[in-house]
Amino acid sequence: MDSSLTDQQQDKYRSYLHGEGEKNTNWKLGAPPNYDTVNKLFEEGRTKIWPPASLEEKVQNLVKTWEMEMFNKISFPDYKSVKLQNFTVSVNAITISFRLDLSRKLGGGYNSFMQTTLPENLRGYNPAQETEHSSHLAFTTAFPRGFALEVIQVYSGPPRIVYKFRHWGYMEGPFKGHAPTGELVQLYGISIFEVDDEMKILKVEFFFDRGELLGGLMKGEKLASGTDQAALSCPFLRNTG
Repeated sequence: MDSSLTDQQQDKYRSYLHGEGEKNTNWKLGAPPNYDTVNKLFEEGRTKIWPPASLEEKVQNLVKTWEMEMFNKISFPDYKSVKLQNFTVSVNAITISFRLDLSRKLGGGYNSFMQTTLPENLRGYNPAQETEHSSHLAFTTAFPRGFALEVIQVYSGPPRIVYKFRHWGYMEGPFKGHAPTGELVQLYGISIFEVDDEMKILKVEFFFDRGELLGGLMKGEKLASGTDQAALSCPFLRNTG
């Protein structure tokens, strides 16, 4: 990371976000995202504080960096946390296993991780009816302070990193026609990252119950039609997440 950057420009938990190496990066919003708000949520709500340079801290920062790139970089050559050739991601060991070039077809971002084989009438949130843009707005509206991530246990180190994670946020905005509750919404899961000797990610596997997340987001009362759509158009929410 460029040592000439100010503290405000740096991010303690993510690489490949600022500095000379990112001067030609294509960002979805035209500039690097700002993680100050979700970093504050993370620091206030985390259950573990890992020692500097520990395996746990390295894995946590790698996951945060990878998520940042997946959600915010447009061009695949700008992804520096992964080895692009043959890189794959799978979710819950179901029939979905997609490459980077296919993830956009599934909606990218949040929508990629909400894939399911449930019948459409039982889905609650139906990724087949969402786009990358609509899914991102839905979740960032529900979590205006962001959806924080922590690694709570690392079971094995590289080259096959197995870890348990916790994602959490406060539902302070509407979600898919349901009123905000203001309550803490959490999601726990297991993930496996296969990496090379440079810690570049080759393969990702996620295992979690999407119902754990959706249950917390859909417990609020139903809103009048169009209420949450008005919130989705709010320009102040576009830089969250």
